[in-house]
Amino acid sequence: MKGKSIAALLLTTIVIVGTVWIALNGIGSNQTGRAQNIHLGLDLAGGVSITYAPEKEDPTDKDIADTIYKLQKRIDEKGYVEAEIYREGDNRINVDIPGVTDANKVLEELGKPGNLEFVDENGNIVLTGSDIKDANPDKDSSSTLGASYLIKLDLTDEGTTKFAEATKENIGKVIYIMYNDEVLIAPTVQGVISNGTAVITHIDTYERANDLATNIRIGALPLKLSELRSNVVGAKMGLDAINTSVSAGFIGLLIIMAFMTVYYRLPGLASAIALLFYTALMLVVLSVAGITLTLPGIAGIILSVGMAVDANVIIFSRIKEELGMEKTLRASVKSGFRKATSAILDGNITTMIAAIVLFVMGTGTIKGFAQTLGLGIIVSMFTALVITRVIVTLFVMMGLKSKKLYGVDRGHKILDIIKTKKNLVRHIDRRYPDWYCHDACPYGNAGKRS
Repeated sequence: MKGKSIAALLLTTIVIVGTVWIALNGIGSNQTGRAQNIHLGLDLAGGVSITYAPEKEDPTDKDIADTIYKLQKRIDEKGYVEAEIYREGDNRINVDIPGVTDANKVLEELGKPGNLEFVDENGNIVLTGSDIKDANPDKDSSSTLGASYLIKLDLTDEGTTKFAEATKENIGKVIYIMYNDEVLIAPTVQGVISNGTAVITHIDTYERANDLATNIRIGALPLKLSELRSNVVGAKMGLDAINTSVSAGFIGLLIIMAFMTVYYRLPGLASAIALLFYTALMLVVLSVAGITLTLPGIAGIILSVGMAVDANVIIFSRIKEELGMEKTLRASVKSGFRKATSAILDGNITTMIAAIVLFVMGTGTIKGFAQTLGLGIIVSMFTALVITRVIVTLFVMMGLKSKKLYGVDRGHKILDIIKTKKNLVRHIDRRYPDWYCHDACPYGNAGKRS
């Protein structure tokens, strides 16, 4: 049994050390899971922040949500994988792009979000931006006039029906594609288009085709947007915050691990090992999941570390109480974890509810805080209720059963109080035989015998 316990402890150690190694070095050529590969938010990495406002008065929540969704797709197409788009206040939309230093270049690449319309020669609007699913430039291989390019338009189901009818009525006529009331291009309808895919041909350069496709894509927004402001956020403060946070976190972890080991002894050592595993696992999950880490996100991690330590304190206090009542060590450990679980779950579930509300209702960095806090709660409960329990149980199975190793020197005071209380009850019964007194409350719950 002891040999199996040592082997299990060795296996647990390998898992923990392996997790720490992955957090420091990653796996494979892409270094998957490495802490340094965690995406940093605008406040930590610096970048460009753009604020838009709709020109329409009192836009609906659906209009704003659809606009944010399509803006996000547009930004993803440009490769800004760490960009964040969120609603600010009632109707403003913020675009934060970390790691970028040229705001004008970003604005040029994104285009100016505006209003897209397809208008026939009679001034009738036959399509709007909401009917366009996608627009992409390509080389026109069928052209016999040398280098020529085209734009391929993909329409929504509703747009397909509307465009089929419009092209049927306008064969040989021009349909103007207008962006912010300006004509982008005026192609002539060659035939009925009913399959949901339209092609605009005879564009002389790829740059021209790409610019037109960009404006069509960005114009396919439910709202016409105006740029309120754009600015470059420096990364110096973010780098200082990262360095300071890492240093403070490292020192704090060492102090906590030392305190827990000194005060709770073997269980404290188990919690220190579990806390090290918790930190490494959090970093690996943040890196693998591609979660963008912000300064408030770091605060969420620190708060969840405190909750992980608090869970261990509750468990060890329960174990000491059980040992103080002269139970066996194995029974005390089992009972201590069982009795502490409900208190730990209550505290963590209420905090998780708060994190969910913040994530759903909050914007920007508030969501970053809620995200890391919620993730930290899940990981901290796992490490406290599973990893710490495994390590403490293995210590017991290895034969480390002296109560002094589990910090219960003061536990005898619990026995003394219980014995004193019982003696007091016996004394009252002998002194006042006509009165009775409950054991649970010798002073206040007494009455005269009938």
